[in-house]
Amino acid sequence: MSEVKVNKISPRTNCGTTTLGDSGDSFVIPSGVTITNNGTQSGFGRTGTVDWQTGSIKTATFTATSGEGYFCNTTAGSFEVDLPAGSAGAIVSVQDYNNTFDSNSLTVDPNGSEKINGGTAGAAVTLNVEGQGVTFVYIDATVGWRTVAGSDDPFAQSMSNYIQATGGTIVTCGDFKTHIFTGPGTFNVTGAGNACGSNTVDYFVVAGGGSGAAYGSFNQGLGGGGAGGFRLSNSYSLPAPTTSPLANPTGLTVPVQGYPVTVGAGGDASNLPGPCNSQTGAAGSNSIFSTITSAGGGFDNVAVSGAAIAGGSGGGGGRGNGSTQTGGAGNTPPVSPSQGNPGGGGTPMPAQGSPAPNPSRNGGGGGGAGATGGSAGVGNSGGGAVGSFIAPGFVGPTAPSYGSPGPVSARYFAGGGGGSGGSGGQPGGSGGGGNGTQSANGDAGDANTGGGGGGSNNTPYPGNGGAGGSGIVMIRYKFQ
Repeated sequence: MSEVKVNKISPRTNCGTTTLGDSGDSFVIPSGVTITNNGTQSGFGRTGTVDWQTGSIKTATFTATSGEGYFCNTTAGSFEVDLPAGSAGAIVSVQDYNNTFDSNSLTVDPNGSEKINGGTAGAAVTLNVEGQGVTFVYIDATVGWRTVAGSDDPFAQSMSNYIQATGGTIVTCGDFKTHIFTGPGTFNVTGAGNACGSNTVDYFVVAGGGSGAAYGSFNQGLGGGGAGGFRLSNSYSLPAPTTSPLANPTGLTVPVQGYPVTVGAGGDASNLPGPCNSQTGAAGSNSIFSTITSAGGGFDNVAVSGAAIAGGSGGGGGRGNGSTQTGGAGNTPPVSPSQGNPGGGGTPMPAQGSPAPNPSRNGGGGGGAGATGGSAGVGNSGGGAVGSFIAPGFVGPTAPSYGSPGPVSARYFAGGGGGSGGSGGQPGGSGGGGNGTQSANGDAGDANTGGGGGGSNNTPYPGNGGAGGSGIVMIRYKFQ
């Protein structure tokens, strides 16, 4: 083997080009040799690494530079990293500085209308896993910035394999997140995931409950409000018996976009007066997420004989002076599995249509997600129907106390309101249904349960039926 020892190799002509070897040749750099580049390289491409900026820990929104990596400290609060304009081979890395991304997330925002992982143009992604570190490499206009494994991130693939989203109040239970909306908002999907991780969500959508009706004289019986519609999916197989038998086994796919969420209000307790110092009930409002709509609860329309008003669950029927109502229909409009049940009927009219003695004038209970409202008899009003329930794991055992206690779970929703009448009022059903009363205003359905309001037989006039409880929307998915 021959050896050449020189101090400098230069081209023959000034500013010319020197070529080492021919096509197919190999040059071996022995162990321990250091090569220092004081000039400009070309044609080598990037090695997939960045220069980590250890002297400048980031604590607030900044614009990244290609070829650099940043330690981001979100201890004091969430902030944003703005990616530079993309060009093929551009590379940026970010790393959770002190394991705080799970409590205060880091948002990574592309430049202008560029994409991340082929998602929606201009859509940001959120890093919210403790200890997460991700490297972004710009490929082309189709995919934009592609996320690849970074540093010691144990969830490096979660950005592409699992759903990522923001919006509402977020609780975590194991490998699942649940976004809870007690009022209007937007469920914003920033990563759609795939079948290797997760690409579907389970939903829980409860509408507002109907309000109870009221009479201020004659001891007439008035029906309780129907519960708001109850719709639930369980594609991630939360176990029986703690998961409602009403659950649809199929969830929803959620492409990257924003999904407006509507949480229905309960029926108003202050309504237009009906005959004989009465107040008719009012329907609850619908709750909506994506393609899922739950219908507001029905009510006792004092001014109309025949049947109470239908809804997610139907209102209880009243027993007025000269008229009788059957309970309103539930599951209206119809969906499968059913979103609710009928209300109970009022006390049947006596022969010849004559008013019956006061104690027999009683209203039926509002329908609930789990049963039909109780029907009134001569000596009693009808009780509100039981609602249905979600498994504690849907929100996690340490989450706030959403729902109300019931026979199977501590998280019942969509109970019917209790009826009222000359014999007194009856309780509302488990799931937030308000109690019916004889000598006071009916009780309101519990907030964010979709419970129906209780009926009232308040003498002397005026008396008010209880307002319906507002609804709730929850969205659950696997995030790691």
